Amino acid sequence: MTFRHAFAVCTTLTSLVALPAIAADLPKTAEPMKVIQVPHYCEGVVFDHAGNGYTSEGDTIVQFTLDGKQKNWAKTGSPNGHKVLADGTHLVCDASQHAMLRLSADGKLLNPASKECDGQPLRGPNDLSLDTANGGFYFTDPGGSDEKNTIGTVHYVDAKGKTHLCDKGLAFPNGIVLTPDGKKLYVAESKQNRVLVYDVTAPGKIGNRSVLADLPKKDEAAGQIDNQPDGMCLDAAGNLYVAHYGMKQVQVLSPEGKLLARYPGGNLTTSNVAFGGPKGDQLFVTGGIGDEKSNAGGGVFRLDLGVKGLSVLPTKK
Repeated sequence: MTFRHAFAVCTTLTSLVALPAIAADLPKTAEPMKVIQVPHYCEGVVFDHAGNGYTSEGDTIVQFTLDGKQKNWAKTGSPNGHKVLADGTHLVCDASQHAMLRLSADGKLLNPASKECDGQPLRGPNDLSLDTANGGFYFTDPGGSDEKNTIGTVHYVDAKGKTHLCDKGLAFPNGIVLTPDGKKLYVAESKQNRVLVYDVTAPGKIGNRSVLADLPKKDEAAGQIDNQPDGMCLDAAGNLYVAHYGMKQVQVLSPEGKLLARYPGGNLTTSNVAFGGPKGDQLFVTGGIGDEKSNAGGGVFRLDLGVKGLSVLPTKK
């Protein structure tokens, strides 16, 4: 099965800081409410066609419902970014398997979607964004990169399953989002505390990188321990929601990179975000409740923003 068939072409957050420049349609405040708690720091939140949620924690993917029920769905090793395709199969980044995994709707491993690029094995895929209209997807591979070892890469897997290199030389590329018109690609560069933007010239082809926004730095007096942008998502108006690891925040950027709002993430080490809920206007936030040494576990929190999120769930024709 090609990725084009799998996608079947889609038809279809109390604020820590309320900024004076907040957009009129964004709430000034939102109170994080815990949906579930898990034993470890968690990431990769996503929802399927039935409205079930999933989060990656430890070596396991946990499935949960909006009323707080949860169960272990699959064990893959080190799952992270996660998306659901039109046919009900799942794409999951897994650093321990150095692969973009594919799983069935009931959590069984299928043939991987990607394990290498140009003959070189993947190091540790982190997050992904679907290019539903063209049957492919983008993903980041930070591979242990940092400010001094900028080996992080961005890749594209086309509809035939071939993996292409889009960019390299990055300091821990992390969250990644393609705009619905397919013309812009956002990448969180964690170790530089910024969000990058690329012009997309064709599927899997991107222009030179530029900086969309440098993000706020940690305030240790406020209990913030780090400042690394992690997972991201879009609302229907094109605003970008950034899980800011160590800041206990989700920050909202306009398409021009202007900081519009900050909302508490519930978790201290805020890791990822996704819109969901019956009306698609609730923001779900993952991460670790305490720092990495506290063993406080992780949680999925819900922010009732009343802002319509961009749907990233492809549906069959």
